Amino acid sequence: MIKVENISKSYNDVQALKDISFSVEKGELFGLIGPDGAGKTSLMRILMTLLLPDGGQAWMSGLDVVKDYRKIRRIVGYMPGRFSLYQDLTVEENLSFFATVFGTTIEENYELIRDIYVQIEPFKDRLAGRLSGGMKQKLALSCALIHKPGILVLDEPTTGVDAVSRKEFWEMLKKLQEQGITILVSTPYMDEAGLCDRVALMQKGDILSINSPEQIVNDYDRPLLAARSHEMHRLIQDLRQWDQVETAYAFGQFVHITPSNNQLQPDEVKAHLEKLNHQQVRSSFIKAGIEDVFMALMGESESVQSRSQSQSQSQSQSQSRSQSQSQSQSQSQSQSQSQRGRSRNG
Repeated sequence: MIKVENISKSYNDVQALKDISFSVEKGELFGLIGPDGAGKTSLMRILMTLLLPDGGQAWMSGLDVVKDYRKIRRIVGYMPGRFSLYQDLTVEENLSFFATVFGTTIEENYELIRDIYVQIEPFKDRLAGRLSGGMKQKLALSCALIHKPGILVLDEPTTGVDAVSRKEFWEMLKKLQEQGITILVSTPYMDEAGLCDRVALMQKGDILSINSPEQIVNDYDRPLLAARSHEMHRLIQDLRQWDQVETAYAFGQFVHITPSNNQLQPDEVKAHLEKLNHQQVRSSFIKAGIEDVFMALMGESESVQSRSQSQSQSQSQSQSRSQSQSQSQSQSQSQSQSQRGRSRNG
């Protein structure tokens, strides 16, 4: 249904997408998971024919995103990250406008949006700009669905809304999926990854992993510990300075620890911290979550990039030295030839 092959995109010196490839099956709920700057919005804008890629190809329902942009816009529903409806039109006027643009009516496709629209219908005469965040979200989704698209693309739809609205929104997406709609959604929230059939974990224009959330977690084979004490800020610093610890990150009330030798035990962590005058120390083994895996993959990616940069710098320095040596040899040869010339003339 959605196919992406080696898509790349740069903005001046910033490479937003680095040869991205993945596919989404018909009826699948696929998530792009990553922080701001991961490249999610750039990728979605390319798929929505709003941005041209620098390289690679992509297809939506078999249609090329560059050549067939007009056809794609008829069959895909899009909800951008920023609320982009007409704020000086009412709820009903916005919905009617989008239905008219796509050559349909609210009545014709009402069944598709009924469960969503019924929640905002009491406010149908209110200006869109005066709606709450959750209500704006439901209106934007209704407008994206009014022409009965086969594919729904949602760019961070739950950012900036309360927890209850987030939960309601994902319940609506599950119902839409049951109706056969293919859904591509992006989010910076790791807890929402588990609500997708499959996810692509993204960071700085790269895809770190693609699989079901459960499989991504199951594939993580490193031991993981959690620890806490009465001084959490100092706890993180002390753990990061300990040679037995590879990484230490704050997760809520605990610090999650990846040991450097895979042999570290909770009792050893507790004893070490108590020697450093930490009090009320607790430590135990825990099962990794999707966020733990993401942090580990991100660390591995940064290590690879760092080694690659170091090798490039070494090669560059080596080339510079070679060039300097060549220049020195050339200068020496020139000087020798000049001296021999003067000797013959003398």
